[in-house]
This record gives sequence, structure tokens and C-alpha cells, in this order.
Amino acid sequence: MNSSDDDYDAEREFDDVDEDSVEAKVWQLLLLINPGDEETALLQFNDYREAMADVDAEEVEPIEVIGRVIDWRSGFIVDAHDLRSLVQAVNELSSRWNLSVDWNGDPDDDEFFDDMDAAELFSIAYDRLAEFGYTLWAWETDGDTYAGWMTLTRDGEPLRELATALGINLRLGSEVS
Repeated sequence: MNSSDDDYDAEREFDDVDEDSVEAKVWQLLLLINPGDEETALLQFNDYREAMADVDAEEVEPIEVIGRVIDWRSGFIVDAHDLRSLVQAVNELSSRWNLSVDWNGDPDDDEFFDDMDAAELFSIAYDRLAEFGYTLWAWETDGDTYAGWMTLTRDGEPLRELATALGINLRLGSEVS
């Protein structure tokens, strides 16, 4: 079986998924956080399905698995006190669309972080990305971490609907506190 057969099988298997199922909603979410990159969304969806096959779906929230399969590719989860990693994660996401965030200073300078907190960094990134038609989102995590992803700004309402349906407590990057 060659690579194109693998892609066909994955797509055919997905065609059998009920449109109202959790899997269908996860697929739609992955498409939104990978704008214009269906190939990455499909790879992440396959990773999601494989990970869910190993757990009891009743015992795990979809966002826990989604967070793992998108981490540092289409989203991030960073320690709440690791501001440098937060900047790196947002820069990594932004670079996928050839964007760069003006952080109002130099994040390579250790002093840059002296008077910063995660909420301020989220807010700066949110404002800068909005200028290019993108939105930085954050979702609530269990623990002392921050998590997020980016979408096209026009996809905000569908994303909110999917997040609600999947039990994800989502907010705009400008609303992080």
C-alpha cells in the first residue's frame, strides 16, 4: 500500500463518522486551527483517533487529547511561569503564516520579562495578530499552565460553537487574566 492509499483510507474512514459525533467536531476544530493546512489537520486527526483508541472515551475530555496532538504544531501548552516558552510558542504558531509578533520589546533580553506576565503577553500577541486577520485563543487547563491556538478571525463564531460542544472553556487571548 502506498502513501496515497493511506490518505484515501483515512478520508474514507472519516466519511463514515456521524456529523454530530465528537470525532466530527474534533475534525472541524482541527480544520479551524490549521487554516489552509488540511494535511496537518488530517495528520493530527489521525493522531487523535489513535490516542482515543487507547483510552476510555468516557474518562477523558477531548481537549486533553487534542492538546497533546497539536502541541507546538497548531497550539501550545506552557507552564504558567515560563513566559519565555509562551513567547516562543506564539512565535512558532505565527511563523506558520509568515507573521511575526512585535512584543513591544526584545524577548531575547532577560530584562524584557521583568515587568511582564502571561496575561500581558497574550494581550500583546492578540492585538498584533488581529492586525493580520488572526485571533489568538486560550483555553482553560487543569493545572498551572496556559494553552492556546490561533485561527482566522472570521472563524471565531464557528470555533466558539465547537468549543462549547466539546466542553472547552475558551476565551480570547485578550481576556486571559
